[in-house]
Amino acid sequence: MASSQTLAPYKADFLRASIEGGVLKFGTFELKSGRISPYFFNTGDFYRGDLLQSLSTAYARTVMAAHDSGELDFDLVFGPAYKGIPLAVSTVDKLAQLDPARYGKVCYSFDRKEAKDHGEGGNIVGAPLRGKRVLIVDDVVSAGTAKREAIAKIRAEGGIVAGIVIALDRMEKLPAADGDDAKPGPSAIGELRKEYGIPIISILTLDDIIAGTRGLISDADIQATEAYRAKYKASD
Repeated sequence: MASSQTLAPYKADFLRASIEGGVLKFGTFELKSGRISPYFFNTGDFYRGDLLQSLSTAYARTVMAAHDSGELDFDLVFGPAYKGIPLAVSTVDKLAQLDPARYGKVCYSFDRKEAKDHGEGGNIVGAPLRGKRVLIVDDVVSAGTAKREAIAKIRAEGGIVAGIVIALDRMEKLPAADGDDAKPGPSAIGELRKEYGIPIISILTLDDIIAGTRGLISDADIQATEAYRAKYKASD
């Protein structure tokens, strides 16, 4: 398991900013699945300037590390509406700042919820997708429905999905069809990887949160999060 000492500096900084900015909260939260989670993460709360800098740096550094390792190769960054839009824009901006020679010409695009039938029209705002290797950036993967919709839109525009980068991998199994959560099961991320054969990379995982928050949050919150991981951890 990772520890706060072994986390890359940008990951540790991102985790700390998430806690201090109230983006990562601990308590009692009901998820869409109906599960009661002891923690909640919402990138929509990165709306302050200093927090946005931490967010964009973490996304850009994660993309660069995956690119350098050969895990990811892309031409364009795509942000699914709505939360993905500022993520795509800020990630492209930060990539260009950190390494202008390599990333200064990288473009971004995002989709409209409804096609525009006047002006330039269409479903996509920003750079054209046709023939491009497209990197999707978004916050988390819950059921995977939104990512499948984004992939379908990119392919319909002639783009090639190169991978997905998200802020947090909850490492959580999907709800069982028969309601028996005691059974082992895959995560939504695992199912997407299997279905599309693309890399899905996260800035942080639940393991990172548990290890990296020691000394930053209460022991009770850490214990509750560890218990939740033990109960719902995915088999992939």
